[in-house]
Amino acid sequence: MTHPHHSLELRIPPLLVVAIIAAAMAGVHYALPGLSLPIPARTVLSRLCYGLGAIVAAAGVVACHRHKTTINPFTPERSSALVESGIYRVSRNPMYLGLLLTLVGWGIHLANGAAFLFLPLFVLYMSRFQIEPEERALTATFGERFVKYQATVRRWV
Repeated sequence: MTHPHHSLELRIPPLLVVAIIAAAMAGVHYALPGLSLPIPARTVLSRLCYGLGAIVAAAGVVACHRHKTTINPFTPERSSALVESGIYRVSRNPMYLGLLLTLVGWGIHLANGAAFLFLPLFVLYMSRFQIEPEERALTATFGERFVKYQATVRRWV
């Protein structure tokens, strides 16, 4: 369901996007040490974000497996079930939300103001090149049922 003029749609594995963003965050942390932030309980907060991110993402994977539907980010048109229960009552994209929370944890760990500027880039990239094509595929597959779900549950949180 990709369009030829949207060459990045469903092309880069989400975990690779996370690795690129995380590397960029680390790069600015080392390149701009003067933008260091004092974050109280930094280690505890970063670990909480890592843990919460893992739990949220895992809940998404488990829910999809329970409904026997794909989690392959390259083939959303192969979805065999619309998952609306569990974590999917809170977020339409818990796996991507979990990845974002992990990046937030990384930003807290780095404690550099410039590193946090990459978080909106992750959200924008994932929304445009991963989630929007997935939503088109889900609308084509599930029709009005997905449109209603989309109207009641937010994309991220």
